[in-house]
Amino acid sequence: MANKLNLDLSLVEQARKSAAKVADDVQGFIDLHTTVTVERAVCRLLGIDDVNDVDVPLPNVVVDHLVEKGILGGGVSFYVGNAMVETGLNPQEIAEKVSTGELDLSKLPVHNAEEIRDAVMAVAVATTERIKGNVAKRNEYLAQYGDKEGPYLYVIVATGNIYEDVTQAVAAAKQGADIIAVIRTTGQSLLDYVPYGATTEGFGGTYATQENFRIMRAALDEVCEEEKRYIRLCNYCSGLCMPEIAAMGALERLDVMLNDALYGILFRDINMQRTIVDQYFSRVINSYAGVIINTGEDNYLTTADAVEEAHTVLASQFLNEAFALKAGLREEQQGLGHAFEISPDVENGFLMELAQAEMAREIFPKAPLKYMPPTKFMTGNVFRGHVQDALFNMVTITTGQKLHLLGMLTEAIHTPFMSDRALAIENAQYIFRTMKDFGSEIEFKQGGFIQTRAQTVLAKAADLLKQIEKLGLFGTLEKGIFADIKRAKDAGKGLSGVVAKNDVYFNPFVDLMKGGVCL
Repeated sequence: MANKLNLDLSLVEQARKSAAKVADDVQGFIDLHTTVTVERAVCRLLGIDDVNDVDVPLPNVVVDHLVEKGILGGGVSFYVGNAMVETGLNPQEIAEKVSTGELDLSKLPVHNAEEIRDAVMAVAVATTERIKGNVAKRNEYLAQYGDKEGPYLYVIVATGNIYEDVTQAVAAAKQGADIIAVIRTTGQSLLDYVPYGATTEGFGGTYATQENFRIMRAALDEVCEEEKRYIRLCNYCSGLCMPEIAAMGALERLDVMLNDALYGILFRDINMQRTIVDQYFSRVINSYAGVIINTGEDNYLTTADAVEEAHTVLASQFLNEAFALKAGLREEQQGLGHAFEISPDVENGFLMELAQAEMAREIFPKAPLKYMPPTKFMTGNVFRGHVQDALFNMVTITTGQKLHLLGMLTEAIHTPFMSDRALAIENAQYIFRTMKDFGSEIEFKQGGFIQTRAQTVLAKAADLLKQIEKLGLFGTLEKGIFADIKRAKDAGKGLSGVVAKNDVYFNPFVDLMKGGVCL
């Protein structure tokens, strides 16, 4: 690890060990529990799709049936597998019969456990082969066109209409964007189901559905072939349907997914027990599908001060790394997040931003760090805003950030026009070109402002992680240590969807996917 900041490496090691102990402690809870969302994700990976006659998704129908019968703790794999052995039907046909009331999974004779597992495993293996094929296709494009050196230019589309999103995404890709993120419609993270099919109405974004994923992936592949470079697709694997969206993304070859261990708890008031179980399975899936996750530390700075609370961002990065490793997600897939969010009125704020970004790069050298633009202190003054974005771009190229979400000069005014994106891309390309090797050419003054700032933040983060190690993650969240937001262990949305596993429970996809990343 480079050490231009003269960081105390023993503190880095101490922080990592504390984070690992926190993750180990929580993993004990995860291993004993499942959720309605995890089981719906299993349904989707077993091929259960579509909706019933009143538009309820069939994965919800099956899982709600198991909840109603009081047997969800046995898991979808066991009860659907048992029905496969008993009836000879496939999972989709079983779901349809459950929906019409022709089949009660709780009343079927229970078959031999090995027979049940074999029946399910045959379908599960076929699904993993499909995902392997998606990874192979991505790798084929990258082998043909090469991958970009330096930061990926990452932009968003958010019209509410998937077909209009395609128009804007294609334009952005042709302007030079490397990653297109389709912003999810406002409030979807709080829906306890995934809408079905293509959608044309959304507020502040477009519904995350498997069909919308397919439509956008196909459109970006066309641009990829025209432009002779691979365009990555990003969406939001968070909220009450976190593992389901991970499954859909794996099936439709998404490349990047927003996927944080704590975000839903802090910023959407989703129950911490529910989120911590859901994030594990979602990351197992993302790991296998070769997806780069983006974590959400940048959001802390929307509610907490970026100068005073910088250490909480670093502490959360350590925790997200530890949880990701628990799920088999390689460091190279961990887009640990942070943001350029210090007020422009703060003296030497740029130096603090540079210190924070360089510190993240040195501590997490293999991670494709996700760096977010200034938003909190954008005022609608497009001229100052463009300068703020330029300074942000300078920090990225100097410190080797990888997933660079472009700032828009019209932030705080309206959803970006295509021309706004073009100006943002031009700004970043200019700075990245003219400052390409700047970071490797400079050193920081020994004992100077930048080194001292980074060393202070690291020391406070290591101390905080020691406290968290003693309190446990749940206790920490109850005390409001992150983002100044307090959450209760037995409150928040989705708690009723958490159940203890029983002795017959198994999840074939954890067995097949964990640690078996497709490359």
